Formats: sequence, structure tokens, C-alpha cells
Amino acid sequence: MKDLLHIGIDIGSTTVKIAVLDNLKHCLHACYVRHYTDIRQKVWDLLENAYEIFGDRQITMAITGSGGIALADYLGITFIQEVIAGTKAVRTYHPQSDVIIELGGEDAKITYLTGGNEHRMNGNCAGGTGAVIDQMATLLHTDASGLNALAEKADTLYPIAARCGVFAKTDVQALMNDGASKENVAASVFQSIVLQTITGLACGRPIRGTVCFLGGPLTFLPQLRKQFAETLHLTPEQVVAPENAQVYVAIGAALGSFQEKPLSFMNLMGQLRNVDESSLAKSDRVEPLFASQAEFDEFRSRHGQHTIPSGDLAAYSGPCYLGVDAGSTTIKVVLLSEDNKILYSHYQNNEGSPLAAAKKIITEIYSLMPPGAFIAKAGITGYGEFLLKEALHLDLGEVETIAHYQAAAHFCPDVDFILDIGGQDMKCSRLKDGHIEDILLNEACSSGCGSFLDTFAKSLNLSIQDFAKAALFAESPIDLGSRCTVFMNSKVKQAQKEGATLADISAGLSYSVIKNALYKVIKVKDPEKLGKHIVVQGGTFYNDAVLRAFEKLLGRQVIRPAIAGLMGAFGMGLICKDAYHRDHVRSTVLSPEELSQLKVTTSIRHCGLCTNNCLLTVNTFNDGRSFITGNRCERGAAGSSGQKHKVLPNMYKVKYNRLFNHYKPLAAENAPRGTVGIPRVLNMYEDYPFWFTFFTKLGYRVVLSDPSSKKIFQKAMDTVPSDSACYPAKLVHGHIENLLEKKVDRIFYPCIQNGPKEGSKDNTFNCPMVMSYPEVIRNNMAERLSDTNTLYLCPFLPLNDKDRIVPRLQEELRVWGLGKDEIKKACQAAWQEETDYKEQYYAMTKAALDMLEKKGERGIVLSGRPYHVDPEINHGIPELINSLGLAVLTEDGVAPLGQFPGHLRVVDQWSYHSRLYRAAQYVQQHKNLELVELNSFGCGLDAIVADQVQDILAHGHKIHTLLKIDEGSNLGAIRIRLRSLLFVMNHRQPVTVKPEPYSYTKAIFTKQNKADNVILAPSMTPIHFPLFKPAFDHEGYRVEMIPHQGQKAIDTGLAYIHNDACYPAIMSLGQIITALKSGKYDLKHTSVMISQTGGCCRATNYIGMIRKALTDANLGDVPILSLNMKGMNKQPGFQPSIGFWHRLVMGMIYGDALQQVLYRTRPYEKVKGTAEALFKKWQDKCTVDLAHADRHTFVKNIRAMIDEFDHIDMTDEKKPRIGLVGEIYVKFHPIANNHIVRMIEEEGGEIIVSGLADFFFYGLLDDQFRHKYLSGSWWSSFKSKSLVKLLEWYRKPYREAVAQSAHFDPITSIYDIADEARKFLSLGHEAGEGWFLTGDMIDLIHRGARDVVCLQPWACLPNHVTGKGMIKTLKAAFPETNIVAIDYDPSASSVNQTNRLKLMLTSTFENIREPLNTSEKPTLPFLKGVHLNEALKE
Repeated sequence: MKDLLHIGIDIGSTTVKIAVLDNLKHCLHACYVRHYTDIRQKVWDLLENAYEIFGDRQITMAITGSGGIALADYLGITFIQEVIAGTKAVRTYHPQSDVIIELGGEDAKITYLTGGNEHRMNGNCAGGTGAVIDQMATLLHTDASGLNALAEKADTLYPIAARCGVFAKTDVQALMNDGASKENVAASVFQSIVLQTITGLACGRPIRGTVCFLGGPLTFLPQLRKQFAETLHLTPEQVVAPENAQVYVAIGAALGSFQEKPLSFMNLMGQLRNVDESSLAKSDRVEPLFASQAEFDEFRSRHGQHTIPSGDLAAYSGPCYLGVDAGSTTIKVVLLSEDNKILYSHYQNNEGSPLAAAKKIITEIYSLMPPGAFIAKAGITGYGEFLLKEALHLDLGEVETIAHYQAAAHFCPDVDFILDIGGQDMKCSRLKDGHIEDILLNEACSSGCGSFLDTFAKSLNLSIQDFAKAALFAESPIDLGSRCTVFMNSKVKQAQKEGATLADISAGLSYSVIKNALYKVIKVKDPEKLGKHIVVQGGTFYNDAVLRAFEKLLGRQVIRPAIAGLMGAFGMGLICKDAYHRDHVRSTVLSPEELSQLKVTTSIRHCGLCTNNCLLTVNTFNDGRSFITGNRCERGAAGSSGQKHKVLPNMYKVKYNRLFNHYKPLAAENAPRGTVGIPRVLNMYEDYPFWFTFFTKLGYRVVLSDPSSKKIFQKAMDTVPSDSACYPAKLVHGHIENLLEKKVDRIFYPCIQNGPKEGSKDNTFNCPMVMSYPEVIRNNMAERLSDTNTLYLCPFLPLNDKDRIVPRLQEELRVWGLGKDEIKKACQAAWQEETDYKEQYYAMTKAALDMLEKKGERGIVLSGRPYHVDPEINHGIPELINSLGLAVLTEDGVAPLGQFPGHLRVVDQWSYHSRLYRAAQYVQQHKNLELVELNSFGCGLDAIVADQVQDILAHGHKIHTLLKIDEGSNLGAIRIRLRSLLFVMNHRQPVTVKPEPYSYTKAIFTKQNKADNVILAPSMTPIHFPLFKPAFDHEGYRVEMIPHQGQKAIDTGLAYIHNDACYPAIMSLGQIITALKSGKYDLKHTSVMISQTGGCCRATNYIGMIRKALTDANLGDVPILSLNMKGMNKQPGFQPSIGFWHRLVMGMIYGDALQQVLYRTRPYEKVKGTAEALFKKWQDKCTVDLAHADRHTFVKNIRAMIDEFDHIDMTDEKKPRIGLVGEIYVKFHPIANNHIVRMIEEEGGEIIVSGLADFFFYGLLDDQFRHKYLSGSWWSSFKSKSLVKLLEWYRKPYREAVAQSAHFDPITSIYDIADEARKFLSLGHEAGEGWFLTGDMIDLIHRGARDVVCLQPWACLPNHVTGKGMIKTLKAAFPETNIVAIDYDPSASSVNQTNRLKLMLTSTFENIREPLNTSEKPTLPFLKGVHLNEALKE
């Protein structure tokens, strides 16, 4: 078979590649084309092209790439996971490589080839991939290669948010509007991609050695490669950039097909021709936008009514009003006459230079104006407001939300809701009595904005007009959900493979834009509540498909003015007219002569007046004025012609200085014991005065890490294990690195479980990140700590307990040779200092408040966590607020003044947040204060807290302004929100009556209800939950387990629950509300039940979320029961007896046994379906027997069940065992984890997973740890030990039965699991799955798991620590094991999850770890003269 050919086809997210190899592994032919979503046709073209060249030969073939799974299945051709294919090619041709970095259209991958094989793929966020590069290039009006050419000439790098392509877009836009050069912006975009790849994928594993770069972007953009090499400090020898690297994955697929059975080329072509599109799997569809032409005509005529008359400029005389709206991507201008006619209007893209565009337009207006007309007033709104107002001498500037309101009110005087969707922002305003009551903006994500549709249309080579037109009559639009736009691409691809037409896609996108607006930004619960008179505007609404989707989803008719895209400029014109009528002073706008002479030179410099060292962009005008942007405070703008402001208190600055700069460490000669380093991070913003005093008293010189900065963040970002952790946590790594550079003798950074009391109602936990992050450092920076030989101490300490802290410090510091007595004395001094610091700070806050009261000034309580006073984290927002003429106060300064007698809706479980509730209560009672809440992106707790704070404020008619902040520091959107808030403060009707303090009253479940209520409980595991019903029946409760309603439950959950809440919350609460709204239940006689853990994870607060959701759904009087062991949320009608708990525990043990035997036997059964049938039989029998629940039957059942499963007829093949660990709901519920058990069994693996009982055992051990190391009591520790014994007694028959069986693993005691976990981390981590997650992984590895899949809801805080945070350490301890972390959330694309699992399984089956024979010289893939065809013969 010497002329056998080997063909590999790589179907990516945007392109298709083919490679044809001969037996010597030389590539004879390769081709790379964009598929514009018509995948089947392009594959056919490529193969036909190859067939013409080579004729009918025998071939072997393999398919790879994210788009190839369905096609490979259909043709029965081997599918090779793309990372495996890429690895094969690199190992064949470049065996010296240590690491492969590959960027694709919307995926990014890093493969480590040496030192433990490991693959990383981007999970849920496509930041930093080819799709983002394309979007950025579009923004700069060039293509990817143009971007490369620009970047080569750059001289300055700006910080651009690396986390998300959408954020990056915002930053780029802001830089362009401020006049930064395209060259510098291009290079900065590349840099952000480099950083995103490194932080997002390396996740704690450094990239060292020789790096091979693959994939389109890295092949075609040498500058991007160069920036990677510079950032990773690679020498030229360490960079491998293969020629034609973009087809390497296809070559790898061809290499992978060498062992396949040869087939005839001709037969394959025949098979491909007959692929039946309809046989491929189907995406969900939604109903068409218009049912008929008539419906469309009615729609057109209805929307044609809201117009504005236009006037003839040439014939006009009198005053004209010029309104300019310089938006993020476009510039709009309207010239109004005295009677509100439009004399001139203009709408254009600003080509990245708003000033040049505005100059051109105004010059044109002057040329058209007759002598009798004059510009009476000129005003501007939008992103470019400040620069243009300064440059062109315009009279007025106004924030865009207000300009839009003025315009909307012109069309509909009693408008009460305005939705404005622009290029990349979405704003909606609720109005009441002509005043803006509430303003919402899309904070963190621009999915669902206009520019997304544009970019999408462009990628298909269509104009947005044609793209939109196609949607109107689509027959079955695809349902794309409402998630990240880059992932829309993968959903769209999935649909295209299924033969969805362009029209279906366009219509689906229109729906999705609106779904985003409705569910993510406005969070619509009930369309009725939006308002009676809705006006929509913004360029996006020119698109009829989007408008129609909005009306359809709302079920309401809305008003779209004919000038939807010009509304900002039109509103500005109206504002100018009012202003002129007040003062009759003519405009100062530049005359035609001055305009023609106007020149601007832009230069860039660092401010250097403080540690922020802001990058300033200085625009100097030819008349000597200058305008400076980029400064956070007033100092950098000295000499700018911007105005100065009065000095007002900024308590953020005061607190930061008092906290750190107040303390002077001992001089080296006075510090006999050397230095102790303390990082300036998280809990130190609360406790630094204590620790500084403590160590100084003991004779140490305390060394504090430097103030945070981007530079510090980048120092150690490759050690951050979780890309979705919050920025304050990611900064910790840099601070520790900074201390190591300072060569301190030891670093002290303790884990503190409980914060200060703060008048909390329920508990005083710290957030899981603040509490546990020191251990993340220990596990992910171990190499750095040992390289520098630095002692690192991170014990769990009861800092909240004055009595216990002394003995605990004596135990921990014994290793440093400190005496008990001196520790006690140092502790007392430290407590004193902590108290003095707080007292002083309260006094300063009180003085500031009194001053405001006396002078009639107003203030903003800028609420967040203690560490939000870090200027690198708050990005200068306090200075911004000061510049608006408002004082800045902190939540912890104001909280002690606030009383909170009432009840909260949520469980008050976290210390720092208790302050927020009290501060909100205080603000609500004071009319000169407003509250603005800071929220770090990825902070899970705020999903619960923010809604509660909003409720408290709304009770006193105050607006809740929530600012999401991340590593990106563009303040554009934040400035809009703050100025809008200021406008509302200035124009709000004065409140005459002082509002009552807020309090929540819960619905009661009475003893009477027990008799006549149906109780709905969401099923969380299909194996265990049916077995729990007998326990409720025994007590006389009518419980119904609600089955999971699939996508419907998720959509309902998203509409009613804060979108940052974790996936299990969205799912289970969605299940409940879907059931209540189904019409099946009499709502007067229905209650709801949910379980609570009572720890410091968010699960304890599901009850707070469901209370809010029920109120929003007008079901506030449905009582809620809580099933927990801690006595929370007591209800008079729900007091289960001992018989209830007895049955519940038995049911749990039955469930665990059934789960284990089913998963062990099903993959090996000889007759398919045997195990399932047996499982069903036993599940039913156990349910019946639980009515009596006697011990004798229980023991007999367990033995018989295990024996019967033990004798199923099974094959002897060896399958790899795959361990499953993670968050309890996602781990056990098939819908939550996309049926991972079924998928892995189908792929040839066997699942092993711990039981539900283990989770409860783990929870019981907390009290033993607390008693030993924190402030727990002896009695609770004793109770815990007794309960463990009791549970073990229940589990004994099961434990004995599996021990005697032939096939089943023995059960590991929880104490053994704890001992294993303790080797790697402290047992003090008890949030969520806590240390059990780590212990469980180790236990499964001991039970033979070759792979462990760690499942977690996206941004699950405890998992950052004990899940993702431990992977590195565990891989070092068990090098043979592969651990993959997979995030789940409502919109995670299942293609992506499947890809990552396939990758893991392939590594297991292939066991790629065979050593290479390095003595042979590697083959070269391309012989001279083989050309790569970019395009096919047309």
C-alpha cells in the first residue's frame, strides 16, 4: 500500500483545514478556508479539490475540531480530539517543544508536554481568542493583519481588560475617544490577549522551556507571537513557529489516521454527498417573528407614525439649536429650529476619531446655514462629551441618560420606561412623575448590544441591513439563549451544522439581543411592571427584527421614534433650546474660521504624582489650551482647562492612610528578631493594625508589601489557579511575590474564619475567599516560597475570640521560639490598637457627617468590602465622586451609626455584609446621603447581598447604584451612572415623611397548613430523592418532588434570580417557580421546601433568594420551609419527629448503595438494561419498605441488593475509572451536569463517586475542628463525634456488605478521608464542599481513578480554594492522574464541555505519556515546493 494517502480534516469554529500525508509523514497538499458556517459544503469542496489532484486512491481519514463531531459520527470516521491532534503533529515534527500554545477562532489551548502531561482549554469565556482579535480589528477599521502592522510601530502599552473581549472593546473605545494612537491601541490589544491566555489558562502552572505556537492568529500575526515571547521571557531558540502552523491540527488528524482501516476515496465522496442534514442533532427553535406578510405590514405602518417634521435650512432664519451625541462608536448631530423641526441631521461612524468627525460636520452646517440663521446654543452628550466640549467651545454638556429622557418625553409625555440599545451599551431608565427613578446599564458584558450584531454580520460577509432583513421571515429561528456573545458563535455553529439557514440565525440573534436586555440588564420578572408607556431607541432598534422580538417577548406594543438613533442629539437640541430661552446668550461654539484653524496634538505621559502613576493622554489645542484625560484625580489635570472643584471629605483616602501609613515599623537595629512580611491584601484591610502592633511588640520589623498596581498583579499572575476568581483575590499572588523580592525572613498571612461581630443577626463568617485564600497561596506558590527559602505561616485563627486567640497564637508561634507570656502581652496591646483605630475612624466619620449636615453638603456612602479602599481595586471611583461635588464615606464608618431592629429577607451570615445592611438603613433615613455599592466581578456573595441592600434602599425611595469593577479601569460607564444619580438627587421630589425602617415579614406555615398544604420540593438527585418521600409521608406532610423541567426551569430561574447567583440556585429555584406558575396547584394551599446547610457558602441563603423571587412573582404569601440541622428558619407547622430523621437517613443510605452498585455494573453488563431494571426494582422496593423502616428489613434489603448486583453477568474488559467530585447539586443531578455519567459511560469509562452521606459526615466534622483550633465549644465537638458514630451505625450494613462483595469498593471512613486531606490543606475550609472536595479527590485516586472531573458552578467561591486551587498540588502528588475542572452555568456551551471531557478521556485511553525517541531526526512536514492553497479553485 505504498501509495496509501492519509487525510486529516480540521473543522474549526471559523475555518476548515485539510492535510494530505504520504506514508513518510510528508504533507503533499494542504488547504485552509473560512467556512462562513456552511461546513458541509466546504468539506465537500476541499475533498473534491484533493480528489482532483490525487484521483481515486486508498485513503485513511480522521476528523478533528470542535465543528467535526457530528459529521464524524455520521460518516463513521474516527474523531480525534483537536488538542490530541495538535500534540501529535508537534511531537512528530518538533519534539524539542515543552509547551504548545494554540489560539483558534474562539478557543485557546495550552498543552504541557514535559513534566506531567496536561491540557488546558478555555472554559466559559472566549476572552483572548481569534474572535476577539477580529472584533478589535473591526473597531480600528482594519483586519487582523492590519492590526499586526499597526502594532509593530507602537511605543506605549495601555492597560486593556484582558478578561472579556467586550470589556476590552470598551477600553479600546475609550482610548480612541481620548485620542490614543491606533498603533498603541493595536499593540495593547495584543498584550491583553497574551495576558488573558496566560492568566486564563496557565492557572498556576508556569510556562517554561521551548514553546511551539499553533493556530491561525499566532501563525499570521508575528507581532502577537513576539509579544508572547517577550512576556514569557523566551529566547529566540525557545520559540518554535512552524511554517503553515494553521494546518498542524489537520496534519495531526492525518497522523492519527495511520492505524485506521483504508477505504476508497470515491466511496467516501459518495457518502458525503448523501449526508442527510436532518439526521444531525437539532437545536431548540423559537417561533417566527412574523406569521404573515399582513402582520408585517401592520407592524410597519404602526411604527411609521412617530416622526419629526423636517424644516428647510436654506430658507430658515432665526436661532438654531445644535445637539451633538458623541457615542462609543458613532457620532450623531441634529440641528433644531425654533419650532422643533429638524433642519439638519447626521449619523456616522466616528472612525475612531470623534473630534475630526465633529469638526467636519459642524463645518458642513456652517456652509449650509443662510445668513439669517445663527447657532443660539450648542450642547453635547455621550462618551466624547468632555474632549469635544473643550475643543469646540460648546455651551452645554449633559449625561446621555438625561438627553435621551428629554427626547423620549417629546414623543410620549407620560413615558415611564426607556430602553436604549446602542453600539456597546444598553441603558434603561424607569420614570415616575417625570423623574428618573432608576437607571440600569449593562455593567460587565455587552452581549446583546448593537455592535455584536454588526460584528456577526461582518463575519458572514453581509451588511447589517441584509442580515436584519433575512430575519424577518425566518421560518424557525434558533434559540440562542442569553449569554456571552463570543459563545453565541459556538451555539450558532452548532445550529449551522444542523442546517439552520442564515435567516434562522439572524432571527435567533435578534431574539437573543432582547433576551439579554430583558433578563440580564433589566432583569424583567413581569412585563406589566416595566411600565405603561415604553419608548425604545438607539441605532439597534432601526433593526425591525430586534424591535419585533422585543414586542413578542414582552407581549406589549412599544413606541419606536423614526429618529431612534438620533435621540441623544435630538434631546440635547431640546436642552439647548431651554437654556437659550432662559439666558438669551449666544453660543460660544467656534466660528468657521476658528474651526478651520483648530489643530490638536496628542501626547502621552505618566502623571507620576502618586503611586497610581496614571497614563495621561494630553490633547493640546493650537490656541494653547490643553485637555487631559486618563487621570483619576484632580492633580494630574493641573494646567488642563477642565474646572477645579471644592474640597470635600474622601473617607476612602483617609481610611487607607490611617490603616497603613500611620504605622512605622521598627528600624532594623531595633528589631532583634528579624522581619515578618505581611501582604497588603483582603483581610489585612480589616486586621492590619492588630497584626502590625502584635509583631512590633514582639520585636519584629513588619514589612508591608507595596501598594497594589497592575505591575504587582502581573508579577505572579501565572500562579493564579482560577480564572474566574475576583480581582482582589488575584492580586494576592503579586503581593506575596513582592514580599519575596523584599527578601523578608518569614511571611505571616492567617486564615480568619469569622470577622468582627458587626451587629449581625445570624453569623459572622468571612467570605470564603477572604477566609481561605492564604492556603491557595501555599498550594500555588510553593515553588517560589521554597526557592527563596521563606517561612510561610497561614494558620486558621479565632481572631474574633479574645480568649481563644492567645493560646492559639502560642501554639502556632512556638516554632518561632516565642514565650507564652510575651505573646499574651503583645496580644493585649494589639487588641487595644485595633479598638483605638476603629474608635478614631468612627469619630472621623462622625465629624465628616456633622460637617456635611452643617454646610448642607451631600455625600455618597461608597459601600464595599474593606479591601475596596485599595486604589488599584476601586480605580479612583472615590475621586470621581468627589469631582462631582459629593463627599465620600465608607460603609464601615457609617454602619455603627445605623440601627437595625427589624428582620432581613436574607440570612445575615457574613461579617462584612452585615455592615452594608446597617449602612443602607442609615442612608435610607438621611436625605443628604445616597449609597453606591462596589462589586468585584465574580463576587458570588454579592448576588445575595446586592438585592437585599436594594430592598432596604427602595423602602426609603432611594436609588441603588451598583458598580461592577474588575481589573479593567475604564470609568466611562461608571461616570454615566454617577452623573445620572447626581441628576436624580438634584431633581427628586423632596420626601416629606421620614420613611419607616425596613423590615421583612415572612409567610408562616401553621399547624393547620400541615393538614391542607401541598409542599413542593425540587428534586436534587434522581437516585436519592424518591427515597426521601416516605419520611415526609410518615409525618403526614404532603410533599411532591418536582421533577426538573429542563431548559424551562433554567429560563425561569434566570428571570427571577440574580444572574450572578450560582447555577444550583438558578436551577432549583427555577424548578420551584415553574411549578408554582404551572397552574397545577392551588396557590392558597401550597408551600415550598428547600434545604439549607447553615455554613458560609451561598447555599445557606437560597432561602433569601427564593423569598425575593416569590415576592417578585406575586407569590409572596407562599410559606417556605427549610430542611436543616441547625434550627434555622423555624416554622410552627414544621417540626418533624425522630421517626422522620430515621427514615431520611435510611433513605440516604439506600440511595448511596444503589448509586454505587449501578455505576459499577452498568458499564460492564453483558445484556444492556440489566442493571437499570434491577435498579428500578430495588428503588421501588426500598421506597415501600421505608414506610415501616425497621432495622431488620433494612439490613436484609441492603445485603440482598448488593448480592444481586454482584451477580449480574459482566464482561471482564478493563475500562478506565473516572472520579466525579464537586458541588453536590451539579455532581448528582444529570440535568445540571449535562448527563456527564451517561456521556462517560458511552465513551467507554466507568464513573466512581462518593455517596451523599459523605457530605453530611464532612459537615459534622466542622465542630471538632472549631473546638480544637477556633472558638468552638467542647459540647458541640462531643455532639459531633456522637452523631458521626450514629450515622456510621446506619451505614454499617452497607459497609459490611460491600466489603464482602466481589465487585464493589469498600467504604472509606470520613476520618480517613480527613487524614488524607490534612496532608495538603487545613480542615478549616468548611465553605461549600470545603476540604471534603480535596479529600474526595484523593480517596477516588486511591480507589483507582485515572481521571478526576471536578464539577463546579461557575465562580463557586469555595471551589476556587479547595477545587481549582488544589489541582496543582494534587497533580504533583499523583502525577499519573489527570484532574479536569469543568464550570457549569446556565449557558455553558455543552460542545465546549464535551470537548474538554473527550480530551481527558483520549489522554487516558492513549496514555500519551510514552517517552519519545529523541535520537532520530524529526521529519519535516513540508517538502520544498508544496504550497498551501489559501483559496479553492472557484
